Amino acid sequence: MTPASESGAAGIRIGVDLGGTKIEAVALGPGGTKLARRRVPSPQGSTHASVKAVAGLVREIEAGLGEPASVGVAVPGTISPDDGRMKNANSVWLIGEALDRDLSAALERPVRLANDADCFALSEAADGAGAGARSVFGAILGTGVGGGIVVEGRLLAGPNAIAGEWGHNPLPWPTDDERPGPLCYCGRAGCIETFLSGPGLARDHGAITGETFDPPAIAARANAGDETCAASMVRYEHRLARALASVINVVDPEVIVLGGGLSNLARLYDAVPRLWGNFVFSDRVNTRLLPNAHGDSSGVRGAAWLWPA
Repeated sequence: MTPASESGAAGIRIGVDLGGTKIEAVALGPGGTKLARRRVPSPQGSTHASVKAVAGLVREIEAGLGEPASVGVAVPGTISPDDGRMKNANSVWLIGEALDRDLSAALERPVRLANDADCFALSEAADGAGAGARSVFGAILGTGVGGGIVVEGRLLAGPNAIAGEWGHNPLPWPTDDERPGPLCYCGRAGCIETFLSGPGLARDHGAITGETFDPPAIAARANAGDETCAASMVRYEHRLARALASVINVVDPEVIVLGGGLSNLARLYDAVPRLWGNFVFSDRVNTRLLPNAHGDSSGVRGAAWLWPA
């Protein structure tokens, strides 16, 4: 089957988000109009089953629309430039697999893959919070910390396929009590992810107070006047400001869009820009910090946008 973008048809794009617990697919028409959406549980432990599930969703959507489509897939890892196989995937059964080739064979057409954080950034740059900006950094603050960079509507991948991976840099300008920092699964200590992920915020709060709260509870209690929770949020905001300042110093994006569960903490959008000017190498900071427009749908929408109109 020839995809719509190559056959001159209406330009329907299908995006698939291959997550650890669910696989979601969406079809977008011209201008990003949502035409269809499907979701199934993710098969566990089997690349073959994952490929079969993705192909089944795509065929189901195309049958309903009556037209072929291009296919892009957001994956929890990256394709190695060296051997074309998956790496850095938290769905570990995908590691070492030629997932793009397997999907292309199953669907009998070219399939484009990108990291899920890159797809988030692309979605928000295309028709989300960063629409109209020349440069967008999409920052994921969730179970982990990831990111993607979009310039002039195009993803930056880089020769190592790691552009935007700010979560595994060390927390910048650390204070004495932040050294050497928590151990990270990558084998190092003090990574940004260990401080700014949801588990990182909960761990930090618990280490100081002995309390066990998740990030939304910490923020809610802080807003209600709880002094210990407020102190935890202040520490978090200061760390996020430093971490994003280092991104601004290198990339200088027009817009930074936050995604992931912690992006729902409204206080971040006021507190962090008030702080990051102390660390940005400029007399003023024009970068805007914005919440995402598409929420949990950003990844799957960004996968669809991997193919141009």
